[in-house]
Amino acid sequence: MDILIPADKIRQRVGELASQVAADYAGRPVTIVGVLTGCLMFLADLVRHLDLPLRIGLIQASSYRGERTTPGDLHIDPALLPDVRGRHILLLDDILDTGRTLAALCEHLRRVGVASLKVGVLLRKVGRQVVPFEPDYCGFEIPDAFVVGYGLDYNDEHRHLPDILILPGPSEDGETRRQGDKETRTQKEK
Repeated sequence: MDILIPADKIRQRVGELASQVAADYAGRPVTIVGVLTGCLMFLADLVRHLDLPLRIGLIQASSYRGERTTPGDLHIDPALLPDVRGRHILLLDDILDTGRTLAALCEHLRRVGVASLKVGVLLRKVGRQVVPFEPDYCGFEIPDAFVVGYGLDYNDEHRHLPDILILPGPSEDGETRRQGDKETRTQKEK
């Protein structure tokens, strides 16, 4: 695997994003809602830089249940989410790809009745969005490649790596991968 973004650049950029968040919220209480599971490292590193009154909540969103390899209906599981009505929310996700998941999560949070909503993503894939969506905070724009590390995975592996790396292309068996809306499939299954 080739390193796309080394750990030291990630640390530096997360610190810069934290400064922006701190300035934007200027002492107001904020609830940071992380989208499981890819955001965990990003969320943990970001909050370590913040000196704000804050709460942390988690939400799970998936179009892929069980062994499915093609998207179904988006399922949002707010079981780990505290009461966010009337709160200022910063929604954090690991990657903005097509925009479908983040747009649906924002709509869900607005329906709950949040006071305000901002979105931060660690990565944004260039040229992949099908739903217009503009995050308030973006760590890095990256090419359309499948990336792992720093919380991002392939088949639940590689999340622990400190760098963001490009996973090599299709294997000999014709495997293809798409990231962001969490799809993995083989050409045999198309």
